Amino acid sequence: MHMSYPVPSTASREWVDAIREALPEGNIPTLLMVLRHLTGDPKWTSEPYCPRRGKPLDDNDSGELPPGIQDEVREAVLDAAIAYREGRLTPITPEPAVVAEMLACAMVENVPTEYGELLSEEMGFISRDVEIPAAVRDPEFQVVIVGAGLSGLAMGIQLAAAGIKFTILEKNPDLGGTWWENVYPGCGVDTPGHLYTFSFAPNPDITRYFARRGEVQEYLQRLADQFDVRKDIQFGVEVDTMRYETEEGCWTVDFRSNGQPQTIRADVVVSAVGMVNRPFIPELPGLDQFPGPVLHTAAWNPTLDLKGKRVAVIGTGASAMQLVPSIADEAAHVTVFQRSKQWAIPHPNYHREVAPGVRLLMREVPYYLQWYRLRAFWNFSDRLHSSLQIDPNWEHPERSVNATNERHRVFLTNYIREQLGDRTDLIDACVPDYPPYGKRPLIDNNWYRTVKRDDVTLIDEAVAEVDDSSIVTVSGKRAEADVLALATGFKVLQFLWPMDIIGRSGTTLREQWGIHDARAYLGITVPDFPNFFILNGPNTNAGHGGSAIHATEFQVRYVMQAIRALLETPSGVLEVDRKRFEDYNVELDDALSRCIWSHPGMTTYYRNEFGRVVVSSPWKYIDYWQRLLTFDPADYHEVEVSVDAEELTG
Repeated sequence: MHMSYPVPSTASREWVDAIREALPEGNIPTLLMVLRHLTGDPKWTSEPYCPRRGKPLDDNDSGELPPGIQDEVREAVLDAAIAYREGRLTPITPEPAVVAEMLACAMVENVPTEYGELLSEEMGFISRDVEIPAAVRDPEFQVVIVGAGLSGLAMGIQLAAAGIKFTILEKNPDLGGTWWENVYPGCGVDTPGHLYTFSFAPNPDITRYFARRGEVQEYLQRLADQFDVRKDIQFGVEVDTMRYETEEGCWTVDFRSNGQPQTIRADVVVSAVGMVNRPFIPELPGLDQFPGPVLHTAAWNPTLDLKGKRVAVIGTGASAMQLVPSIADEAAHVTVFQRSKQWAIPHPNYHREVAPGVRLLMREVPYYLQWYRLRAFWNFSDRLHSSLQIDPNWEHPERSVNATNERHRVFLTNYIREQLGDRTDLIDACVPDYPPYGKRPLIDNNWYRTVKRDDVTLIDEAVAEVDDSSIVTVSGKRAEADVLALATGFKVLQFLWPMDIIGRSGTTLREQWGIHDARAYLGITVPDFPNFFILNGPNTNAGHGGSAIHATEFQVRYVMQAIRALLETPSGVLEVDRKRFEDYNVELDDALSRCIWSHPGMTTYYRNEFGRVVVSSPWKYIDYWQRLLTFDPADYHEVEVSVDAEELTG
């Protein structure tokens, strides 16, 4: 699945003029990749056309090349695009090694050849689709997916393409998951927007390089319509219990629709509920007695008027960093209560709009969007991984984990000081005392400029209670408020809560895991729960950066291969081997012990009360991709069933 481009017989004058006018706004390194791809001529990734290194995280739009060279590149792209449109040019798909070589040129750094196949998949040159032969398909075979967010849609789209019947159960009245639920001011992605799309459906219509929530939701709506999966979604249903039926070899899923209990049978269940699914509401004495509106960011009322109101915000994580600068101009005063400090990273594209001409290039110039997206993938994937590994010989372990991490700490500390300017009284409250990236890295949304405003107060203490309209800290500081905003995150560690999932032995998944200690093989499946798969499960969040969509696509392909394997299995039931599950988790925990998230200097939602990292993955993208590339039946065993399919359907 990838974008296709129309090939009419001629390129109209209007089209040519529009592309010519847009090209000066295009990204030169990306245009060079387009040229090499369309023409097959290696000169475009050789001197004198090779880009020079730009500023860190910058798009390097000029490639730091002389104006004359840039003009030559633009003219050549126009010629190639016209020839492609008129059918006079048929590009040859570059081999994986060449893709890595081309990207190395665009990024002005080494891209190992081993990444070639993964990069080719991201480009759509190698398909991630899993074909399921018609001979093994069963018209009665049913997959139930819980959740119609990003991962649920991805799973449904692949099942539909393979001709497998499925139903998606979604608790909300519409699809989108967290992007339907979160409508607070300033809500958006903190990953580059073009990267926050599926490889098989890049989005040329994003108007900001870091897209706002509305554009992500519109993208998901278009996907559901484009791949015709909306008809397979039941909205407004809440799953209560899922039980594996040992005699029948299937699952029964109990849910409520309009308050009425219903049950659906499933041969396979896929949980796609995600990690940011259930808001965390702190247990603060007096919270329920606050006289004004109390809103969690994940349950915001978009009609609420904050003009002239005193707003108290509890929390300084990702949602607070988007919310507070977005409401500061409207509210009379904003008071922020900070339990723990956050590192925030400046990004030159965070507030930058995608120019109309660039959007035109992304829609009309073949592969421009895919190559631009691939550059973002490289910038935000494995490049940071090595700097998050603990150096046991590092001489300053209390403040950083290795020499590179120390350089990041110095850079970010200086950045914070510069942003705060003469507000030196805020430095201690704003500069963390733990290593950068020890907690989820945030993108600076003018946070430091906002907290130094006269009408914003940052209180560097946790909240102890709510006393009528006063918010009271642990030391007794008080602040009056008319509106209370809870930017307190989600019950991330309580995977799949509150569903009751009962396995083959009669034991629930919650009993096997405990409350905050979820474990799964590859983050996807658990012993005693046959034909049950989890998307975005425990230890699948790439803490070193990138987009959750990458891991989701890897996982969906793996689950599709598993479905094909069990359809080819006599009993139709497969369960992961417990020894394989245990060995994997030993290896996982050992790798995590060497990662920054195990550092004792901070609290983080990545880690449970026992100190075990439950959310983050220690693997590079390429390592996790390799582990999920091929479903290995040797990791599983067949589960016998007592009643055969003919008896069940008879």
